[in-house]
Amino acid sequence: MQTASHPRTVSASEVAALSPENVAKMFNDQGVEIAQLRHQLEWFKRQIFGQKSERRLAVSTESQSSLGEEFAAKPEQQAAGKKTRIAEHERSTKPKDGLSNDESALFFDESKVPVETIYLDPETATGLNKDEFEVISEKVTYRLAQRPGSYVVTKYVRPVLKLRESGKLVSIPAPEGVIKGSRADVSFLAGVVVDKFSYHQPLYRIHRKLADQGFKLSRPWLTQLMQQTIEALMPIFDAQFDSILQSRVKCMDETPIKAGVASPGKMKAAYFWPIYGELDEICFKFYPDRSAKNVEDALGLSAPDGAVLLTDGYAAYKKYAKKVGLTHAQCWAHTRRKFFESQNIEPERARQALDMIGELYVIEERLREKERTSEVKKAIRQREAKPLVNKFFTWVQKQFDSQGLLPSSPLTTALSYARERREGLEAYLDDPDVPIDTNHLERALRAIPMGRKNWLFCWTETGAEHVGVVQSLLTTCRLHDIDPYEYLVDVLQRVKNHPPLQMGELTPRRWKELFAQNPKRSVLHLIDQMRKKAE
Repeated sequence: MQTASHPRTVSASEVAALSPENVAKMFNDQGVEIAQLRHQLEWFKRQIFGQKSERRLAVSTESQSSLGEEFAAKPEQQAAGKKTRIAEHERSTKPKDGLSNDESALFFDESKVPVETIYLDPETATGLNKDEFEVISEKVTYRLAQRPGSYVVTKYVRPVLKLRESGKLVSIPAPEGVIKGSRADVSFLAGVVVDKFSYHQPLYRIHRKLADQGFKLSRPWLTQLMQQTIEALMPIFDAQFDSILQSRVKCMDETPIKAGVASPGKMKAAYFWPIYGELDEICFKFYPDRSAKNVEDALGLSAPDGAVLLTDGYAAYKKYAKKVGLTHAQCWAHTRRKFFESQNIEPERARQALDMIGELYVIEERLREKERTSEVKKAIRQREAKPLVNKFFTWVQKQFDSQGLLPSSPLTTALSYARERREGLEAYLDDPDVPIDTNHLERALRAIPMGRKNWLFCWTETGAEHVGVVQSLLTTCRLHDIDPYEYLVDVLQRVKNHPPLQMGELTPRRWKELFAQNPKRSVLHLIDQMRKKAE
């Protein structure tokens, strides 16, 4: 049975709540909430559907390109096979897709890659007899191939001798390995380190690969092998860190890592603090938290004359710089990112900010393309970049004066971020050795997040420290264009007997100067060289 509805009585408190002041406040609160939700929605859409890069792509004004145009064949591929009039005859051009019969341009380094030569017998291939043809030349075709495994066992046959004079039995001792009493050759140690830390293969995958190829080894043995190898490299890491501390201009950041068990099923949150020196060296210092005291612990309380610390906007760096008395430069890329993230909410004003910051990067790109002396570089920044920086901060203040922004707007956050860090953002204008941003450090520390996606976490804090040691050396090798495997094979054979006070000679930068031309090799390299000579 349906009952009749009666009009509801409105209370005095509800009537008071509908006052103009409360209505205005309600709409303002809703506007703030809507802006926050829109910002979150755009962020999620970008993570799922959009590109992660912050690069701004120029949009063509003539016509909108279609998806098919992006995957269209390259011009030289489309032009393959066209006919050209040359000296009264037509000649077809060959396709430039690398599929010609004679491959004169090698796609590999002959000094590093083993080549198995296969000779095609003309009699078998053509069915002709020897007297029906003559070989006048050869064409070569290369194919990339792979064997199931590349692991090798070295077998040392050690004769047992009987001395005629005394009748005593003696045996030739086996060559001493890098790790005393271990079954692992230095080539295997270096290979596993590179596989795990440079190519991000967890040890359980390496162990499975070894088992599939016929090796009966335990996974704990591999773990202990890595610990012993990394402990041998620690003096080199310490020497490289000392070199970085002597840099006048340093760059620092922090990136998270899960290390150590906090409770069943939960790992502790810890951090690597990468420090980048002016000689293109990097060290990943591990700390169990993101406390400001870690900056002081890592860098110390003394600094070279005119020292500069370039960082992002984390307040711990500002506090440290003020305490030590050094110049604190700040990163324009982090400032730009704030405006980039606000462009979906305030597209016009965000575009203006991005355009002005983009002009600063055009100047820096021009300085990188042509090597300039410090004096010329500083003069160009003062003459061209400084007016643009002043223009940018004048525009920032104008946006605040216009009173048209919500306090919680992403653009307001970006404007506040830039205004509060003006002094640090202007520091690079007066010092030609200071980069405009920390992008060089961001690129170098990618090894850590790439590792997190593969091995996920470290069981212990000691394990995390070991990760920092190895990644410091491998990343610095990449910065100096050094083959990490070749470097590790050499220094693992040197470090035990190298003078402690000269350990800096084994850091990748110094090693390239002193030992790269004639590095120590593994026994496998010697075997391969003998085989090549025999052939």
